[in-house]
Amino acid sequence: METDYSCLSVEDDGVVARIVLRRPPLNVLHLEMVRELNRALRDLRADGLRVLVIAAEGRVFSAGVAIEDHLPGRVGTMLPAFHDVFRHLRTLAVPTIAAVQGAALGGGCELACFADLVIASEDASFGLPEVKLASFPPVAAVHFPQRIGLARTLQLVLSGDVLPARDAERIGLADKVVPAGKLAETVEAEVGKLREKSGPALRLAKRAVWQAADQDFESRLQEAEDLFLEELMKTADATEGLRAFQEKRPPAWVHR
Repeated sequence: METDYSCLSVEDDGVVARIVLRRPPLNVLHLEMVRELNRALRDLRADGLRVLVIAAEGRVFSAGVAIEDHLPGRVGTMLPAFHDVFRHLRTLAVPTIAAVQGAALGGGCELACFADLVIASEDASFGLPEVKLASFPPVAAVHFPQRIGLARTLQLVLSGDVLPARDAERIGLADKVVPAGKLAETVEAEVGKLREKSGPALRLAKRAVWQAADQDFESRLQEAEDLFLEELMKTADATEGLRAFQEKRPPAWVHR
């Protein structure tokens, strides 16, 4: 057990690694937590590893990235750091499993659904509400078309709708939905299957699939990040949406 994290718990026995978000009740991803995620992913002992599990304490997986870290003056630091989490996950050689209970929204939805296998409890929900704040989710824009198709990605990104777990399973955003009391048991069953496999075979199989599916992931993510920082954040609406959310009032859009 690693003990020098304030927002996570990290276990790595050399075969199975576990990263658990520990900022209940909402597990909001602020800059310190994102930096810890990057450090944890960098420090994994990947040589003999078979699987990484990403989970969360409490009743909610993650309500997303902290609003205050999206504001001008902070977003230029936060967004590249957050995207580094996915760069690390993209290059991680072993399979990843997300265990999702409660809400997985915005950046929390991106983090959960970037895993190779998403196992959710029946009380889970998934959504990308950024558009309601005059924003968009760069990782989802790049990765979700591969996961669930272009049309479904557009529907999620443009509507900001939140899907219950069974609907997320139906469109392929979640891979398996189980009763809440069976979530941990189901995750451990999947971990057990992977633990028994050949490490080199798992790593090469994952590499082959990702190479076929996302050959230009890094360049496309950088393009989405640039679009967010250089164009979206220069609009008055982007800041207005965030301020309105913080102040609990309807936004007054400047651009129509």
